[in-house]
Amino acid sequence: MTDDGDGNPVFEAARYPDGSITYPAHPVGPDGEAPVATVDLSEYTAEVVTWTTSTATPPGVREPNHVAIVEFDVDGEPVRAIGQATTGDINIGDEVEPVYCEELRDPDTGIREAASQEWDGFQFRPVE
Repeated sequence: MTDDGDGNPVFEAARYPDGSITYPAHPVGPDGEAPVATVDLSEYTAEVVTWTTSTATPPGVREPNHVAIVEFDVDGEPVRAIGQATTGDINIGDEVEPVYCEELRDPDTGIREAASQEWDGFQFRPVE
């Protein structure tokens, strides 16, 4: 997980010369050029586009697992992301905020060696 230099996790998207922003970041953007900057999506709120609840989850993932596709508005540019929701009590159109989670999955139940991958990331929590 990338941090801001002070140890705070960053939910990093990439900005390209044409103004587009993608998450996750890609080495080549929609305009065919390399990114010119990053954007920390944790500084924004998003709107739930759609969501679902999975009860047949991969090893180590909580059950039920609430997953949402959300859309951020970053300076008028839409940026979509998919990830876990902190609750199943969400609806399409709800405003959510990204919140850091140290362990999205249980590293002891994965197929790979725990040290071979990252287990942290961001979830989406309804804004009250």
